[in-house]
This record gives sequence, C-alpha cells and structure tokens, in this order.
Amino acid sequence: MITQNVSTRSRMEFVNITNTVRETLREYGWASGIVTIYCPHTTAAITINESADPSVVSDIIKTLAKNIPHRDNYSHMEGNSDAHIKASLIGPSEQIIVHSGELLLGTWQGIFFCEFDGPRQRRYHIHFRSD
Repeated sequence: MITQNVSTRSRMEFVNITNTVRETLREYGWASGIVTIYCPHTTAAITINESADPSVVSDIIKTLAKNIPHRDNYSHMEGNSDAHIKASLIGPSEQIIVHSGELLLGTWQGIFFCEFDGPRQRRYHIHFRSD
C-alpha cells in the first residue's frame, strides 16, 4: 500500500489524481490486478468521472452545493455536516482493473480526490492486488 498526500485549496474541490495513480503503477511494477484508491477522511471522497471537460466537475460541485447546502439546520456542531453528507454520497473508495500496467478507465474518465471541507492537507491510499 502506498500513501499519497494531497493539498486542497478550496472548501469544495475535485483534484485529479489519475496521473499519480498511473505513476505509482509504473513505479512499483504493478501490471495485472485491481487497484483500490481509498480516502481515510470523513469529509472527503474518491470518485471516477469525466476528466476531459472541467465543466463536468464544476457542475457536480455546483449541484452538490445546491442540494446539500453548507449552512442548514444541521445538528452536528462543527459546521461541516454538509461535508460529511457529500462524502457519504460519493464514497470513500474506487476500484479499477489494471491490465498490462494500465488503468482500464474509459476514454474520458479520471480519478478524483473530492474535498468537501477544505482547504486542508489530506492523504489517500493506493492498494494493489495482483491476479
């Protein structure tokens, strides 16, 4: 398992980590199996979505903010209940098939670290299981 650090700059931000995951595969010679990307934070998540057009990420962030507002009548006292809800909806991890050293992502897909309570210094884990 490899741990990577990520710095976020905004309260809500999607950081494209696809190239970091690819570089990790190459560096460790991981060729055929399943890679899991896991986020150990309760106010952040991991997702796969379109990475070619940044307006897709912008639309996702806008829709999440509209449907789960930052300030509402939440009971949690820390002021970040919306971030917990968003992280639960997106989820803490993704698994991707690796074949011949390559991620089997679709043409437009990318892997994103999703920040919902930033800016912060965060981390995520990359775990590989071979065939």
